Amino acid sequence: MAVNKQPIAKKCRSFDISPAVMGYGNKKSNRNPGGNRRRKVSEYGAQLKEKQKVKFVYGILEKQFHHYFLKASNMKGITGDNMLRLLEQRLDNVVYRLGLAKTRRMARQVVVHGHIRVNGVKVDIPSYQVKVDDVITLRKRSEEMDMFKSLREGTSTVTPKWLSFDAPNLTGKVVALPAREDIDLQLQENMIVEYYSR
Repeated sequence: MAVNKQPIAKKCRSFDISPAVMGYGNKKSNRNPGGNRRRKVSEYGAQLKEKQKVKFVYGILEKQFHHYFLKASNMKGITGDNMLRLLEQRLDNVVYRLGLAKTRRMARQVVVHGHIRVNGVKVDIPSYQVKVDDVITLRKRSEEMDMFKSLREGTSTVTPKWLSFDAPNLTGKVVALPAREDIDLQLQENMIVEYYSR
């Protein structure tokens, strides 16, 4: 299985996004302080950068990302919005949004290691697409782990309105499909659609 091991702080600087968006509070990079002062970027370069930014944020490699684009383009509605909705519905992203993991990379690991149950059934595939009314819980043994025990008192993560989280029972639920306004990232998804439509 391919894994993205790019340095977080350096990539955040190149994409002009805060490490806090990725779940990292105090990460900083002092390398190449004037690195973003480059010559004018072409239209193609801007589209490519936007695509790379979304891939980086959600931790997805090119082949899978292109698959999401093709799936979104065959759905009704705006292709860019559909694609972001599909990315938000990934199980690893939902685990991160519920506050069960501090970062998306950590959420991916939590899922792969078999800690998560969807509707009572073990799911260890990070790209699993959740649906409305799906209930996300931890396996019984995992509830006693230190990293999850502290969540019973409440998590500092703000749960988006399309999800609900019951902290005492460590249970999350998908109450609706995510809308574009629920995605708090500064993205220009239309540029990604233009990139793939060349």
